[in-house]
Amino acid sequence: MKLKLTLWLLGLLLKRALRRKPQFREQLERMRGLNWGIATEDLSIARHYRMSPTSITSGKGLPVDLDLELRFRDDEAALRILKKPTQQAFLDGMINGEVRLVGDSADMNKLQKLLKYL
Repeated sequence: MKLKLTLWLLGLLLKRALRRKPQFREQLERMRGLNWGIATEDLSIARHYRMSPTSITSGKGLPVDLDLELRFRDDEAALRILKKPTQQAFLDGMINGEVRLVGDSADMNKLQKLLKYL
């Protein structure tokens, strides 16, 4: 339940950053948008985010056309890593088998650049 709430709140924070933070908007314009999602490996908890320079939408589930997916071993691992979303935390999670990246790692770098403005 905590992970579902956290992912829903992340959507609100992204929308708020788009409205209030010009650096966030500028970075998103340079990237020309990003579609990404977060889920547990068993897909019991999943949420996707579609970000463009003009709007951000969020919804349940993981569509097949996403640029990037972050799959976590379980909800506890997801919460622990998402509380401090540093590059080192994600690398350690991948080494330990807690995080699996589906997509291009360059998109992960783009996402981390955006998340620092939250």
